[in-house]
Amino acid sequence: MSPSNTCINEDVWTVVRFATFTRLLSLFLQAVLNAVIPDHVADAFSPPQTETPLLLDPIIETLFAGLCHWDAEHFLFIAERGYLYEHNFAFFPLFPLILRFLAAIVLWPLCGFLTMHGRLLLAVAIGNSILFVLSAMALYRLSHLVLQDRKLALVSVLMYCLTPANVFMVAGYSETLFAALTFASLWLLETRFTLGACLLFGFATGTRANGLVNAGFLLYLSLQWGLTRARALGKGAGGIQYHHYIWELIRFVLTGAFYAALVALPFCLFQFYGYQTFCHPVSTQVPLVLLNLARDKGYHVADAASPTPSWCQWRIPVLYSYIQDVYWDVGFLRYFQWKQIPNFILALPVATLGFIALYIYVKANPAFCMYLGLGDKGEDRKMHGFCNPRVFVYIVHSSVLLLFGIFCMHVQVLTRFLASSSPVLYWISAHLLFQEVIALRFITFGELNIDSDLTAG
Repeated sequence: MSPSNTCINEDVWTVVRFATFTRLLSLFLQAVLNAVIPDHVADAFSPPQTETPLLLDPIIETLFAGLCHWDAEHFLFIAERGYLYEHNFAFFPLFPLILRFLAAIVLWPLCGFLTMHGRLLLAVAIGNSILFVLSAMALYRLSHLVLQDRKLALVSVLMYCLTPANVFMVAGYSETLFAALTFASLWLLETRFTLGACLLFGFATGTRANGLVNAGFLLYLSLQWGLTRARALGKGAGGIQYHHYIWELIRFVLTGAFYAALVALPFCLFQFYGYQTFCHPVSTQVPLVLLNLARDKGYHVADAASPTPSWCQWRIPVLYSYIQDVYWDVGFLRYFQWKQIPNFILALPVATLGFIALYIYVKANPAFCMYLGLGDKGEDRKMHGFCNPRVFVYIVHSSVLLLFGIFCMHVQVLTRFLASSSPVLYWISAHLLFQEVIALRFITFGELNIDSDLTAG
């Protein structure tokens, strides 16, 4: 084994240990803080528990009750009951399916001691902890491949383990699963295992709706690689050979359409399932307590005797868009209200970091960015660190998500939205850290030395 591979394996082991430590610490802190701080009483989704508690339920509830608030209530309810209410369809199915698998299959030996809800809570703690470690490993592999700087990649991942979105990464939210799938997909794509990356991108779309945006990576990198091949063939033939570019264009259109379709397929299937559930309902047995909850809160349950929902008459009936509009009031500039200033302040740190990343990269590569990264990279261009050409598409992706989050979403979710979708936040943080502190030591299960000659730039 080469010395470089040995160093990489040591870094991966460091990542695993540090990520595991932060998961254990996070679970401990949530248990303590949940016991000490009273829960905020909010008019949020909180379905009643219909099962009689078993022997270990009080213990699991004491240890992990902090993991099942707010959106986590939706995921746990879907994992236990399925998509019963219309607004449940705002939450995509892969994460609830994994929770159900863990609770019903892996934790089945505990069924005599824990109710399904108790096993689902335990599944959240175990599943998200494992997924987070996997996401950290994938992020390290991706960062090392793109940044071409082992220590910069390692510091980026250590900062990921300390992400301000950590509370959502450990709770019953889908962010950790989405981060693991996205970072692993990007790593496979950078190694040019395009089909494997495409499949994982599809799973990411089955986890969160913004997985659709990941199709941009497939399209952009496929186009970039095609242009590179055409230029190489043209140089070998002694000049520009237009038929090479025409062939690469045809190839890009065909493969790009296939890749985009694969990424979008889970979203389309999920919307079709919602359409069939509410626009062509069949008789289902719903527990009376849940029907009473629907009546009291105004939740819509699929019922053949009820009027057909208005969105079923749309030319393209997309339930997800309807829910975001009607239930969450999500839309362009809808959050630009005086009363939302505190939420904009809450999102300010991560938004500032995102804009700093964009500014630093464009300032370092103005001509390269002007040509959208599709021009000749040139032999004199720096090929490692945050400002290298391979980072361009990640900067564009991060900036698109940042602007969309500010103008079209509830801005307080911007931190977890970006933290689980893009590696750029961690790369720019490590880049700035290297610039500010030439010799930096992290003491975490050992010592990480950062040499003075590794200033990023």
